[in-house]
Amino acid sequence: MLRIREAIVVEGRYDKHALAGTVDAVIIPTDGFGIFRQRETLELIRRLAQRQGVILLTDPDGAGLVIRNFLKGSLPPDRVKQAYVPPTPGKERRKRRPGRAGTLGVEGMSPAVLEQALRRAGATVLGEDAPADREPPLTKADLCAAGLAGGPESAVRRRELLARLELPPHLSANALLEVLNALYPAEERRALLGLTPAED
Repeated sequence: MLRIREAIVVEGRYDKHALAGTVDAVIIPTDGFGIFRQRETLELIRRLAQRQGVILLTDPDGAGLVIRNFLKGSLPPDRVKQAYVPPTPGKERRKRRPGRAGTLGVEGMSPAVLEQALRRAGATVLGEDAPADREPPLTKADLCAAGLAGGPESAVRRRELLARLELPPHLSANALLEVLNALYPAEERRALLGLTPAED
């Protein structure tokens, strides 16, 4: 599995699931055209772009191009890499009929094709191109200790933290974990959760 430094922006959750089996990276779905009205998601992508860079990976069809162009115009050009999958005729297994373009989207691509697309885009592969982050990441146990997962009031507390950090309100506990580990240094992310510094 490739460990990629940049955050990868895809169109939907099925694209995220397909990619999650190939790479270890922060993967942010735009909810298709939802990105046009979800200010928090766009702001999160901007913050990730500033901190570690982003890779845009959308479907090879008209809708994918519209989303890609919108994001290109919303992000600093020097912090964005473009990954493309080939326009392959077919349809995804979960769909009854092919999309309007008659081609497979990101979710229909093989792991080898996805890896090749990311490498061609110039993805920073940790262990090959750059040293790994040595700071210990937050874990699900940390979220539980902070009351943000596994308890009766966890969802409410999570929403309050997301609002305070100006992050998308619909992030799950696992997605919150990814974002906190990507955006904040170890000491700061532990402080945000009210946790004591990690032992060396």
